[in-house]
Amino acid sequence: MRSFYTTGFLAAVFAAIILSMAYRDYWNSPVRGSVTPSDAGIRAWIISKTDTLNAPVIQGNFVIENVKPGSYTLMIDGRPPYRSAFKQAVVVVDGQQTDVGVIQMNQ
Repeated sequence: MRSFYTTGFLAAVFAAIILSMAYRDYWNSPVRGSVTPSDAGIRAWIISKTDTLNAPVIQGNFVIENVKPGSYTLMIDGRPPYRSAFKQAVVVVDGQQTDVGVIQMNQ
């Protein structure tokens, strides 16, 4: 009898985990851009009061996936001797790609 309750409990926990994963929010709103010089950036960050997401800068390009709609600050970590760069008021709209253009990295 005890194994019946244990099996039922484990099945309920497993079902709860599966349901919670099914309702996870994914946003089809990538933020993309590039840095110049192409070797000056390490990682791109998109920051708001409630969210922080990041992606690597590869060959001067970056794409940050699954960004919720809202207003963000973009930060690019600079590879020394370059300093980090910032872009304010990046507006992300649900279902649309946001292209921030080319970010100039300075020493």
